Amino acid sequence: MTNCLKINNLSATVDNKLILKNINLSIKPGEIHILLGPNGAGKSSFANTIIGNPNYQIINGEIYLDAQNITELPINLRAQKGLFIAWQHPIEVPGVTNSDFLRLALKANGKNMGVIPFALMYEKTALGLDFSKDLPHRFLNENFSGGEKKKNEILQMAVLKPKYAILDEIDSGLDIDALKLVFKEINEQVKNGLGILMISHHQKILNYLTPDFIHVIIEGKIVKSGDVQLLKRIENDGYDWLKNVE
Repeated sequence: MTNCLKINNLSATVDNKLILKNINLSIKPGEIHILLGPNGAGKSSFANTIIGNPNYQIINGEIYLDAQNITELPINLRAQKGLFIAWQHPIEVPGVTNSDFLRLALKANGKNMGVIPFALMYEKTALGLDFSKDLPHRFLNENFSGGEKKKNEILQMAVLKPKYAILDEIDSGLDIDALKLVFKEINEQVKNGLGILMISHHQKILNYLTPDFIHVIIEGKIVKSGDVQLLKRIENDGYDWLKNVE
């Protein structure tokens, strides 16, 4: 098995309700996969299951990260192995500064950095995303706008340098200028080998990146995979034509 994030015949439940049904997906380093689907189709459930949210119970299948089976690993150990998620609704953590959070996250992942090298790297990355210089001292996401929270997720990804990232509607709530900055950073990380699964609703993301694969999930099943033409057709025709695809 080559290096990849491989989802093999995955089924999962939440509150004893079947929400994912025999999903197969493989993301190689440097690839961009986009996951589409109507509301309630299972997109965020898929993300939560891959990342290891304990509320989502895997009843069949496996998850492999670079040939290592991580199906039974808790969320923190999956992160240590190189898996990252940018949440659709990032939480606020009063009392913990952005810089302290990231230094602790780096240390937990076995990437210790001195104070000065970390500060210089953090400042450079934050300025690239148009954050103000006081960002390191602000509490994590507290009193941030929706757009700032999304940019902060991408900043964390850039600092932690995971192998694979799940981006859950990272484009929502961002204005045009913020979109350009966020996708510039995403594209830079992809060039460096980051594999991405991006959950989105909008064709506009094609203005900022070139996906390798498009997947459509409906009622917990991936019913169609293709290239950018699939996304364009969905933009024009919606999802009804896919609901009876086997």
